[in-house]
Amino acid sequence: MDLAAEELQFLSIPDILKESISIPKQSPKTFYLITLTLIFPLSFAILAHSLFTHPILSQLQADTTAATSDWSKLLVFQFFYLIFLFAFSLLSTAAVVFTVASLYTSKPVSFSSTIAAIPSVFRRLFLTFMWVSTLMVVYNIVFLVFLVLLIIAVDTQNVFLFLFSIIVVFLLFLGVHVYISALWHLASVVSVLEPIYGIDAMKKSYELLKGKTRMGFAIVFVYLAICGVINGIFGSIVVHGGDDYGVLVRIVVGGFLVGVLVIVNLVGLLVQSVFYYVCKSYHHQSIDKSALCDHLGGYLGEYVPLKSNIQMENLDA
Repeated sequence: MDLAAEELQFLSIPDILKESISIPKQSPKTFYLITLTLIFPLSFAILAHSLFTHPILSQLQADTTAATSDWSKLLVFQFFYLIFLFAFSLLSTAAVVFTVASLYTSKPVSFSSTIAAIPSVFRRLFLTFMWVSTLMVVYNIVFLVFLVLLIIAVDTQNVFLFLFSIIVVFLLFLGVHVYISALWHLASVVSVLEPIYGIDAMKKSYELLKGKTRMGFAIVFVYLAICGVINGIFGSIVVHGGDDYGVLVRIVVGGFLVGVLVIVNLVGLLVQSVFYYVCKSYHHQSIDKSALCDHLGGYLGEYVPLKSNIQMENLDA
């Protein structure tokens, strides 16, 4: 992040990755504690989730007349898992984005200051997430409609309807899902660094992605693909590989994959932060570091001027 603001727009994906990886070196202790307390539990939960649900699902599949208590146990577990997942996802995002922005403005960084800022940042991220969730619900409804059309096409042997449904389902699953994810990740950074959140952050994210949509799409797609591969390997060896692999092998492989996912999630959050500055630079929207520093100080209860020029274009919108 030592580059001039005007030069950030010319960064390629490898350059963004290189810049992102170098950021933790500026405050290794802070990022180590963030990784240990927030990103590690998140990554462990993502992979370990299937370890706990697999026995329950196996029992339900083996016994079609399973007791209501078994279904209740599965639903309760899923409910608390989703709460834990979303909570730690938002907490990790808040911590990393705030810390990277503090380093960008040369503001003193520490784990305690990051933790102190999280409660205020979390509320903004949560409201933005709720709008993204609404958008995802609409997307899933449309996805299910075309999935039903696909099933109907198979039953009626309508070739045209079948091909049309296949194309739409594929585009919805791959294109729209990845694009919404890119919007969400960028809107999360906007919610922390600018005086807007919720649907306004989504609108801002949409504007920032213009001209950098392909890059944002590629970054999110690669991230999701890597996470998918890690989950696939974990499932095949650790969860379902009991007959082919020993306990020691499964423990070693499981621990290794959790470590890899921790690194992937940390780098992903760092790339997400750097990509925001790249988009700002591309649209020639300068960031006043002193104003941004005051904005970040507001999360810590520090003095914030009545009028901030972090993003004057937001006041004109």
